[in-house]
Amino acid sequence: MIALLTGRLAFKAPTHLVLDVQGVGYEVFIPLSTFYGLPALNDATTLSIHTHVREDAIQLFGFLTQQEKDAFILLTTVSGIGPKSALGILSALPVSDLVSAVQSADVEKLETVPGIGKKTAGRIVLELKDKVSKLHPGAVHPAETAVPGPDAIFDDALSALTNLGYRAQDAKEALKQVRKSRSGPLTLQELIRDTLKDLARG
Repeated sequence: MIALLTGRLAFKAPTHLVLDVQGVGYEVFIPLSTFYGLPALNDATTLSIHTHVREDAIQLFGFLTQQEKDAFILLTTVSGIGPKSALGILSALPVSDLVSAVQSADVEKLETVPGIGKKTAGRIVLELKDKVSKLHPGAVHPAETAVPGPDAIFDDALSALTNLGYRAQDAKEALKQVRKSRSGPLTLQELIRDTLKDLARG
């Protein structure tokens, strides 16, 4: 069972990356919170890994912080929440917001995550209310280390939003509106976060 990987970052996208570990490339699925903190391509990085074994595949899920990994594993204990759904939740909500929503039974906040309906949100609150306190949401996520050009930021944000379940056309229009409404340049993290807020408002 793989629990940790250290290697060269050979490829990165908002939903997954490839880590070159002594000549072997590992495909690792990641949440947006981890993507934000990744170093530049070809730099070394270390990820906490959760190995998910299915009948037809072995999938690796990676996180820059142990806190993210713990939250991911906790989410997958909820009935009806698989690894991909757990990544979607962590991509839309920072761990601190997830903990706050569960502790305050804020079902509406959980419903803003694409693919999470009222019943599933209710199950998350019910099944995790007594467990989320151990996640220690005070941990700080690593800062973004690279600032790509405006077009690359837009394309990465669009890719991230479509992978979260939004229609490409809806996501594209929302991204354009957010850019128009802001006076200065936005980082990828800011662009995705502000667009998610606008999409959640409808």
